[in-house]
Amino acid sequence: MGTWPAVGLVVAVLVGANLLLHHWTGPLRLVTAVAVSALLLGVLRWSGGTLADAGLARGTLARGARWALVLIGLVGLVYAVGALLPDTRSLFEDRRYDGMTGSELAARVLVVVPVGTVLVEEVAFRGVLYGLVRRARGTVWATSVSSLLFGLWHVLPSLHLAAAKPALASVVGDSALGAVLAIAAAVLFTAAAGVLFCELRRRSGSLLAPMGLHWAVNALGYLVGFLLR
Repeated sequence: MGTWPAVGLVVAVLVGANLLLHHWTGPLRLVTAVAVSALLLGVLRWSGGTLADAGLARGTLARGARWALVLIGLVGLVYAVGALLPDTRSLFEDRRYDGMTGSELAARVLVVVPVGTVLVEEVAFRGVLYGLVRRARGTVWATSVSSLLFGLWHVLPSLHLAAAKPALASVVGDSALGAVLAIAAAVLFTAAAGVLFCELRRRSGSLLAPMGLHWAVNALGYLVGFLLR
């Protein structure tokens, strides 16, 4: 299979996966995330790619792990400072934490985020898509395509973002227009984050670096939000 047909197949798989992962929860979501990740790596292999194209070459894993640990520490430090400062503490407020138990938080931080979010998104966008496009058109194209699609991937998860985030609702309002603005902001923000993740992938040579940052941003965000309820 050629590179661009493979890219088209990956995008088609991701459209379906996005719909399923948005509606499914619990073990079904986790199994789907693992299956989609494996399928995408299979597409990469079918098109002539290797684990190195996906940032998963064995020789790069130790370096990627070191990057990941440093990035997790930096995110933890930034979140701790933000949670302690009165002017930024409200940014962590999220109504989705209401009623959440400690066991539910642990499951989300240790299982749902790393498997149901980080694994599938990093394999898809910084692994397979990035690797396929980079092989055909270079780093700039790979970063652009991957990051744009990563932003669009977050349209469905952002549908009720303004209602869940009081700080965001205070800026965009609680109208239909406000909801649209919140979705647009989420797409732009995640696309920009995708550029950063791609650069980490390039500099470290490993998918583990963006995976570590991605997990830290999401999981530690849940932890801080839970503690500040």
